[in-house]
Amino acid sequence: MDDVAVASKVATGKTAGILGDDLAVNAEKATGFLSSRELPVLWAISKGSLLNKVIIIPIAMLLNVFFPKAIIVVLVLGALYLAYEGVEKIIEFLFHRAKKGHEVIAEKQESDIDAEKAKIRSAISTDFILSIEIVIIALGTVLDKSTTIQIATVTVVALLATVGVYGIVALIVRMDDAGLKLITRTKDKGVLSLLGHLLVKALPVIIKILSVVGTIALILVAGGIFVHYIDYLHHIFPSIPSILKEAALGLLGGLVAVAIVSGGKKIISLFKRG
Repeated sequence: MDDVAVASKVATGKTAGILGDDLAVNAEKATGFLSSRELPVLWAISKGSLLNKVIIIPIAMLLNVFFPKAIIVVLVLGALYLAYEGVEKIIEFLFHRAKKGHEVIAEKQESDIDAEKAKIRSAISTDFILSIEIVIIALGTVLDKSTTIQIATVTVVALLATVGVYGIVALIVRMDDAGLKLITRTKDKGVLSLLGHLLVKALPVIIKILSVVGTIALILVAGGIFVHYIDYLHHIFPSIPSILKEAALGLLGGLVAVAIVSGGKKIISLFKRG
């Protein structure tokens, strides 16, 4: 247990960066719902995240033993998906027109449930890719240990990642409710009331910030995977700061992925018309 605790501490430190990105991405994806639906949606995403890790850990352990190069292929394909999501959000923000009020109301009435399910699926899919990276990085820190310690360490890190990330996300999305309770209990007087107002006003700002940070995180995580796991890209432009190289490659990979998906959709629609 001592060995597992030490190994888990080292592995958690190594995965701290990706956990921060995971937090930003999932906090953005878990917001934007009615207050009464926030926690149920977050619980659904959390269960999906746990299931992701239950699937990923044994597969990662087996691939590491029998076919380690496959892990790199999976990571790169996952990075393309993350880059696609990030770049698609940027394109949506820059080029798609704002919808008029009656369009938004009609869509909201017709597809609230479908939109919620779609957002949960999207969040779980993104979590799957981020979970792969967390598991692989954690596994990489204990490759010189016994199989038992490897399994225990990766499992501990995966559980800490899920509980920690979604626990913090739950606190963020319920900030306004906590603030409202403070205002009500203090009858809108005193320091606690001011804190309540601050929490209520801060939530929309934090959600907007997380939306931007989450998009940047998707691109940087994707670019980081490209740089670290594709040997040619790792050594290209050595004088450029790594964060700029990762951002550029993430954007480029996302643009390629968006072009492929858009082209595929057009070809499919042409076949359907024909």
